[in-house]
Amino acid sequence: MKRVAITGLGAVSAAGIDVPSTWAAVRDGKSAIRPLQMERSDYVNCRIAAQALDFNPADHFTAKQLVPLDRFAQMAIVAAREALKDCGADPQSDVVRQSGAIVGVGVGGMHTLDDAYYRVYHDDVRRVHPLSVPRLMANAAASQVSMHLGLRGMTYSVASACASGTHAIGQAFQMVRSGATRMTLCGGSEACITPGTIVAWEALRVLAIETCRPFSRNRSGLVLGEGAAMLVLEEWDHAVARGATIHAEMLGFGGNADAGDLTSPDQDNVVAAMEMAIADAGLRPADIGYVNAHGTGTTMNDRVESAAIRAVFGDRPPPISSSKGVLGHSLGATGALEAVITAIALRDQIVPPTANCNDPDPDLGVDMVAEGPRATSFSAAISNSFAFGGLNAVLALGRA
Repeated sequence: MKRVAITGLGAVSAAGIDVPSTWAAVRDGKSAIRPLQMERSDYVNCRIAAQALDFNPADHFTAKQLVPLDRFAQMAIVAAREALKDCGADPQSDVVRQSGAIVGVGVGGMHTLDDAYYRVYHDDVRRVHPLSVPRLMANAAASQVSMHLGLRGMTYSVASACASGTHAIGQAFQMVRSGATRMTLCGGSEACITPGTIVAWEALRVLAIETCRPFSRNRSGLVLGEGAAMLVLEEWDHAVARGATIHAEMLGFGGNADAGDLTSPDQDNVVAAMEMAIADAGLRPADIGYVNAHGTGTTMNDRVESAAIRAVFGDRPPPISSSKGVLGHSLGATGALEAVITAIALRDQIVPPTANCNDPDPDLGVDMVAEGPRATSFSAAISNSFAFGGLNAVLALGRA
């Protein structure tokens, strides 16, 4: 089995259009949740979202390049470009050309779909853009990353709702660890802040009105976000041989299915997923110094996840935090963004805070790092993702 290095990181988020700005906001607890800006916003009651308002497609693509690209594919490409540049490998080298792209997506090209439906059902126009299907298909982000970067290896999308990005990284990790490939780009992308999508989420009655407050006693729900994150996973010895900067090491992956309720997490299976990732990494719970929690800010999720963390780590669990108070919940991209945050936290030896947690819930029994960034020393961390449909995925990372 090969060791797996994380040599490249890329991100597009509500906090910025690259990794440094995204990390700075999460590290400092500076929330990027803002008033909603969206066409046809009169269709929805929701007034807030974590939108990538600084993302201007024209800054990254020519007019011709934009024709086949939905917003979620645009973001995936920009994040992948940053990750590939960050890893320092020659884009024309064999190792890059033989690499693939595995991209997690929760719902796909919702801007294309929403606009097409509005045109057909509201405007009564029976024709839509001829590239509507290639734009909206779930694999569009992975395929477009492959085409824009010239990657000819195993390329596909992973769709497991809010665990998609984490599952994509876990599968890429297994491929590199097994020796099937020396390098793979992986992550997640989502851009579904559209009227139709928000109306559907409103029907679930889980959206916060004011902001997202994970693990806070006054938490009231999640806030939708958008963005993308991509990582370059590379065979450790190959990365060392070419003098690459290694941000962190990917150590383990665990995942399972609740096979139960459609929307409510199951504590026992959440516990099992974390234990699988830690065991797969060859570690013990005592070795974990930080948990990047799923932490959606809903009453149920935070309660179940906190109880599961206590079950794994005992009465004095390691510090935990959620990035969603800053970045919102970007569905298929959220696990990938949180993997990037976890890797940098290990690299910089800083546990980021849980933004907006202004009244830490003592009943949860966890250290949610509400006071601000915490400089500390830790050698390993896990990142949790739990999805509708009862799908759980956990990554274990180590300090390089």
